Amino acid sequence: MRASQFFFNTQKEAPNEAELQSHILMVRAGLIKRLGSGLYSWMPLGLRVLRKVEAVVRDEMNKAGALELLMPAVQPKELWEETGRWAVFGPQMLKIQDRHEREFCFGPTHEEVITDIARKEIRSYKQLPLNFYQIQTKFRDEIRPRFGVMRAREFMMKDAYSFHTDFASLAQTYQTMYQAYSNVFTRLGLKFRAVKADTGAIGGEGSHEFHVLADSGEDGLAYSETSEFAANVELAEALPASNARAASSATMQEVETPKQTACEEVAKLLAISIERTVKAIALMADGKFYLALLRGDHHLNEVKLGKLAGMTDFRFATEEEIRANLNCPPGFIGPVGVGAHVTVIADRTVALMSDFVCGANKPKYHLTDVNFGRNLPEPALVADIRNVVAGDASPDGKGVLSLCRGIEVGHIFQLRTKYSEAMNATYLDENGQTQVMEMGCYGIGVSRIVGAAIEQGFDERGIIFPKSMAPFEVVICAIGYDKSEAVKLAANKLHDELQAAGVDVLLDDRGERPGVMFAEADLMGIPHRLVIGERGLAEGNVEYKARVEADAKSIPLASVLEFVQKMA
Repeated sequence: MRASQFFFNTQKEAPNEAELQSHILMVRAGLIKRLGSGLYSWMPLGLRVLRKVEAVVRDEMNKAGALELLMPAVQPKELWEETGRWAVFGPQMLKIQDRHEREFCFGPTHEEVITDIARKEIRSYKQLPLNFYQIQTKFRDEIRPRFGVMRAREFMMKDAYSFHTDFASLAQTYQTMYQAYSNVFTRLGLKFRAVKADTGAIGGEGSHEFHVLADSGEDGLAYSETSEFAANVELAEALPASNARAASSATMQEVETPKQTACEEVAKLLAISIERTVKAIALMADGKFYLALLRGDHHLNEVKLGKLAGMTDFRFATEEEIRANLNCPPGFIGPVGVGAHVTVIADRTVALMSDFVCGANKPKYHLTDVNFGRNLPEPALVADIRNVVAGDASPDGKGVLSLCRGIEVGHIFQLRTKYSEAMNATYLDENGQTQVMEMGCYGIGVSRIVGAAIEQGFDERGIIFPKSMAPFEVVICAIGYDKSEAVKLAANKLHDELQAAGVDVLLDDRGERPGVMFAEADLMGIPHRLVIGERGLAEGNVEYKARVEADAKSIPLASVLEFVQKMA
């Protein structure tokens, strides 16, 4: 490709609305162009990157035995009503009406559509298992689209759906897809982790997320460096530091805390460690009032809490509800002396604490040296309701947990029969009996991968793309191309040789100043740069510099092709 025949629209300034480096650099490098909130055009340079990601994804899906199809982006309301998700999926769906006032949505996902295909086309166990996939545009009406392509209204996704006669078959395909996803992210040159995850709105049972590791990631990940354990913080089991409660050593006392409402403030006032404090979080669920107890430095895990019996639709209590149930304002509430109408849920760590500090249910006061079984009853329920922290014991019993941030780029689910039962997707088994199909679901955020890769690879000069994703593998910067016949001939010849050898090469033949060519190549993330100039040609050399290296080096012009073919 010759730069004079391509379209570049690089920018020096960052867009005002951009928050993440990926958003800033994708706009500045000319990969995307904003149309509206959460809506972006993929410009020629960006589309080259996107297509390279698609190609790797498609290749691995085909190798895994999945069959590509393409389903409609517009889906009828009736399908979603069969599974009950028209209301459940909620305002994320971009809903529309046709001229006859029939309701549709722009598909955020395609479980209903593919299940409709399966129930109409699959009749016998002999047709199973089957795994279908597509690479298609999805639509989600985000409350606040942001971060460029990372959280957009319209995005490119690969979604696959498998159908099986039994769970054993599903588990086998699930493992095949797990490996295929690992292959995709490895081939794309990304640092990633696969972690156990919550199934969320998609539903089902087993689930793994694939995260590109980056400090800007929205998701917290917990992992053990001494084992294979890794999980989303939402799902990682939090184990208590000890297995038994220490004996009490002091008598409960009421202490004045006139302005101290947070555990950090109370601990500072009393000159104690925050680990000795307990915070009470007031909740409402199904018309009942609850207190969730956590150690002062721990944070509530709403996903875990929502899975407890009776807590599916919990919410945080209002100040009026807190006053009505505890006769105390927020900031000073606690579990001591509460009425029988208040259900206390203690995190595992709290349940093993002794001589702890908590709110006194009295304005401007807290209690010290509080103990279960002496100052208050044992909790009605003890459960894991907190986020793990660094240093917690790994749930697999091997080492301790470390935390990092990740950007979710893939998610696989064992749906089981959630959709097939709801939509009556059945087959006849070998005995002629009707059976419900088992299902799996597997998604990759194709466009999101581009943003995630940039979050993982950038510097002050611009993007650092892996070779497999870069818009071009090599750029030839021809200094004085428009003025020197020798440079023009050498640059053209090298470009043609590299292109004939299958190298994705860009010849910058625009006659720009060296600084401009170098800066734009670095901004766009091209991994390898070759510089041809009259001085180097006189010595029979060209200058080579890798995007990630500080220094350039000379290589013989005659061996450039061999050198490039050996580059990582």
